[in-house]
Amino acid sequence: MFQKTSFDIPAGITFLNCANMSPLLKTATDKGINALHKRQHPWVYQAADWFNEPEQLRIACAKIFQTAADNVALVPSVSYGLAAAARNMQIAAGKSIVLLDREFPSNYYVWQELAQAQQLHIKTVTRAIGENWTNAVLAAIDEQTGLVALPQCHWTDGSLLHLDAISKKTHALGIPLVLDLSQSLGAYPINIDEIAPDFAVCAGYKWMLGPYGLGYLYVNPAWHEKGIPLEYSWLTRKGSEDFTQLVNYTEHYKPAAHRFDMGEYSQLNLAPIALAAVEQLNEWSVQSIHNYLSTLTGSIPALSKQLPFVQCEDIEYAGHMRGITIPDERYMQAIKKALPENNIHVSFRGNAIRIAPHLYNDQQDLNRLFECLGNIQLP
Repeated sequence: MFQKTSFDIPAGITFLNCANMSPLLKTATDKGINALHKRQHPWVYQAADWFNEPEQLRIACAKIFQTAADNVALVPSVSYGLAAAARNMQIAAGKSIVLLDREFPSNYYVWQELAQAQQLHIKTVTRAIGENWTNAVLAAIDEQTGLVALPQCHWTDGSLLHLDAISKKTHALGIPLVLDLSQSLGAYPINIDEIAPDFAVCAGYKWMLGPYGLGYLYVNPAWHEKGIPLEYSWLTRKGSEDFTQLVNYTEHYKPAAHRFDMGEYSQLNLAPIALAAVEQLNEWSVQSIHNYLSTLTGSIPALSKQLPFVQCEDIEYAGHMRGITIPDERYMQAIKKALPENNIHVSFRGNAIRIAPHLYNDQQDLNRLFECLGNIQLP
């Protein structure tokens, strides 16, 4: 499954930071360059160019979600998708919004605003060392819960949540569920139709291997007709393909999730890059990617045990990324200096190192990381 030749990663670079931003595929880069060359000559565009590739992208992305293409909207960012979800939430005053402790800011600020606007309160779920997130979340959801907003795995370390179990409880209690899948979609299999959240959003530039500025929003069919979009773009209206009739204004949207598409969703420069990336993910298959990456990260506990200053928690992880803790700040500072000097790239989150490989990595990359850690010497 090793696919390093599909990426442009120079010899000597050990990149274990896909959770921050993935390298672009060579094929995707070529598509982007071609798109920019075409953009130099706007007279060559036909009306169909505004719609063909975005619709192909919607179809390809739906395969990753395991849902129908009509359930997918194209958005510029996670914060945009979450704002669209929040706009459609009317929750009784006094209820709570359930969030994870140390949640990513985009999945916190939007709900903080909603809580202030609708007189709600944030209920932060914490977990003890060794406890899994799923049980902690299930214990936090009750009749006073007004909304649950979660990832599939924690962004800081990849610790897993079982969304199927959580969604069963939210559905049973009639509680809206909103998901941020930025750190899992494309690397961890999901059947979004089985979980059936109200909304689920994903950034396109991480595990989806795409460009910055284009992401994906799953919209449950329950919101297709009654949902209120953030924008009122001409592109999302029925009949917009016929440019000669645009001044014949209409109240009708295109069907299903299309009403939630961002303005300028055609993304003439970015859609070709994203399409090449998502089609390649489908060709490789998310399950195969997950299996390969799980093998790599599965070696981390044994490698960690060789280093006395590293802690590796014994809980369930998503498989495609994993965090290790460095309790001693002196070692952490030395590591932050040593890894870049050795062209080893990871993310640092608090007192932890987040290790996030992809198909351009092999076991030698993990070994090189831990060899470098093993050479750390305090003054």
